[in-house]
Amino acid sequence: MSKALSLRDAIAAYVRDGMSIAMGCALESSIPFAASHEIIRQRRKDLTLIGPISDIQFDQLIGAGCVKKIQASWVGNVAAGLGHNFRRAAEHGQPVPLAIEEHSNFTIGLALQAAAMGLPFLPTRSIKGSDIAKESHFARVRCPFSGEELLAVAAIQPDLAIIHVQRADDQGNAHLWGNYGVVREAALAAKKVILTCEELVDHSVIVSDPNRTVIPGFAVTSVVHEPNGSFPSPTQGYARRDDAFYFEYHQATRTVEGFHKWLDKYVFGVKNHREFLELLGPERRAALRPEGELFAPPVSFNY
Repeated sequence: MSKALSLRDAIAAYVRDGMSIAMGCALESSIPFAASHEIIRQRRKDLTLIGPISDIQFDQLIGAGCVKKIQASWVGNVAAGLGHNFRRAAEHGQPVPLAIEEHSNFTIGLALQAAAMGLPFLPTRSIKGSDIAKESHFARVRCPFSGEELLAVAAIQPDLAIIHVQRADDQGNAHLWGNYGVVREAALAAKKVILTCEELVDHSVIVSDPNRTVIPGFAVTSVVHEPNGSFPSPTQGYARRDDAFYFEYHQATRTVEGFHKWLDKYVFGVKNHREFLELLGPERRAALRPEGELFAPPVSFNY
């Protein structure tokens, strides 16, 4: 039975108020902006967001009043540095108070990996000398073999992971290339997974290159065919990063009023991601398409 749904139906079916959701797991690439915009349109509340570098995705969800907590290593705008909505929420509780569980990029990966392995924690030497190590989701432990003091990173099991990939079949077997970040860890840690993909392909395409199957279909709950679903972030082979969009967002969101004007235009002012892309115009989208071809050397899977 096919797991393919529209994005609206997938978000309606699997995103609930109060959930924890891992997104932006490939760092600055393949951020599922189409999905987060649909979450805002459906006005989900009290979410916990999990991820390493979400770029402006988390900032948008925070400003829209969808978020009560983040478990992350960084929130902001990679192009311009500051996330205005995040800062307003962290400093002044606007639009709602925000709880912050701080991680490094490495420890957020360890936390997801621990959950993926069914473990309560994983040990590390990282961040032992930093102030982050004083947070309650870390604990000092002693190695039973060497006696060395290590830092235990508590597991994080998201209720849901939303991940954007280059291609998938209708069962959720997904090919991904480029920067993985902690995509695989998040997918295997989460209770449910929604994939958005550039291409929905036949299963024969997936099995033709099995080593590229980063996410297996048995871990996936729903698949959404959403071309350019990561805009304005890049997806290798399909779209480059729209740097100008990030700077425009930075300027537009300096004030609460400016952010709501931005939100009304780009999220509430359109019905879906396709209309959002049409609003940007064909020339802007065309300018982001990679030029030429850069193929990997062929391989043979014969024994």
